[in-house]
Amino acid sequence: MKKKIFAMLSAAAMVIPSLSSLNAGAINFTMSTQIKSESAILVNLDCDEIIYEKNADAKQMPGPLVNIMTAVVCIEECKDLNEEVTIEEDLYSPLYVTDYPDDLRFADILDGDVLTYTDLLYAMMLKSSIEASTTIAYHIGGESISAFVDMMNEKAEAIGLTNTHFTNPTGLYDPDQYTTARDMAVLTQYALKTAHFDTISSTYSYSSEVPNLERHPDRESWVWFHSNIMMDADGDYYYPGCRGVKTANLEMGGRNIVATASKDGNNYLAVCLRSPLSNADGENTFYHLTDAIALFNWAFKNFSYKVILPETEEIGQLEVDLAEGDGFVLARPKEEVTMLWYDDVKPNEVDRTKIRWYNTKLKAPIKAGDPLGVVTLVYNGEELKDVEIVAVSDVNRSMLKYNLYAAKMFPKAAWFKKALFISIMVCVIYILVCIYAYVMHKNKNKPIKPKYAVPKVRSQKKRK
Repeated sequence: MKKKIFAMLSAAAMVIPSLSSLNAGAINFTMSTQIKSESAILVNLDCDEIIYEKNADAKQMPGPLVNIMTAVVCIEECKDLNEEVTIEEDLYSPLYVTDYPDDLRFADILDGDVLTYTDLLYAMMLKSSIEASTTIAYHIGGESISAFVDMMNEKAEAIGLTNTHFTNPTGLYDPDQYTTARDMAVLTQYALKTAHFDTISSTYSYSSEVPNLERHPDRESWVWFHSNIMMDADGDYYYPGCRGVKTANLEMGGRNIVATASKDGNNYLAVCLRSPLSNADGENTFYHLTDAIALFNWAFKNFSYKVILPETEEIGQLEVDLAEGDGFVLARPKEEVTMLWYDDVKPNEVDRTKIRWYNTKLKAPIKAGDPLGVVTLVYNGEELKDVEIVAVSDVNRSMLKYNLYAAKMFPKAAWFKKALFISIMVCVIYILVCIYAYVMHKNKNKPIKPKYAVPKVRSQKKRK
């Protein structure tokens, strides 16, 4: 239990920076190409900035995209990925009975085959194999698939997936299993930093390390190819620089894809969810692929790093009391701001008038570089970044103004009022003491009148 808690805390610490940047760094420029997927998001992996999103927080069925989380939990919890596991068809055969048989994906893994966990991860990530995902969940979950699903949801909570819930490790239809494009981007970024995941998810073809020749005598034909045909150099949807990550088809959820692409040192992650399975004529469509390609092309063609806010630019000014000369200080950015930016939008179109001053009543002296406040960069109504602004130069104090100010404020000072009160009290006490001493002195010198005792004479009654 302690190990799980520690793993969750570690995961949260690793992804906090990513989460912050995904939320705060969104720019979301407008594409000329229409994206047909219901939800989509495009993230620059180098600076963790979102440059496009469409319904990114709408809940969608992930389908076999859940295998990304299945892989993460397996890699982090498995002590030895080279450990061999014997396949038991009874674990996944109940899944054959379904209203959506076309959603089932297999990797030609047979009952009794012996495979390593590494083999199973490849079969799952490349082919969405239910044999592989179910076997992984059963064994890593301590012979309990439901326990493994609990681990998936615990990991989702740990890394900040606020709109994601898992009910199975395969991705088969379940109305209670959902995610969003934003959550899937966060999960994938986490997964890509997990050992072995990037290598496995970006491999185009793979053969099992264990031959299993009794059941697969023609080993050369027992090869798993990645379902993302954007990696197929001979295919119609080939995209140079594309790597994995995962595709998913679901009759009730459409087509989904998570993919990365690299060009000229720039790296992007695209997530497209719920694109139509067919067009109006009933023909199969692959809009998830064309959407991903359109996003990548748009990013590589139209974005570059630009200086949005030069360090020397004057942002504003504040009046400074008791200052020599004009009596104000200019503010500039503490550091230059460079961002990934759309080439058709000029950096000076970014609004920098939203300023929050730390103190609007300044008094000299002010030193160059002293923090004065924060300017929020805004474009098209979206807040891009908060930048601290500092004093451009020194502002010296005028001694004449300061002395006049000090004289004016002297009677208003709190310590002066206290001192005056104490002085008055001391004077009152002194006067009272003096009066008391005077009275005592007068009484001491006053003569004392003697008192004489007169004896009483008892009168006698006259005798009759």
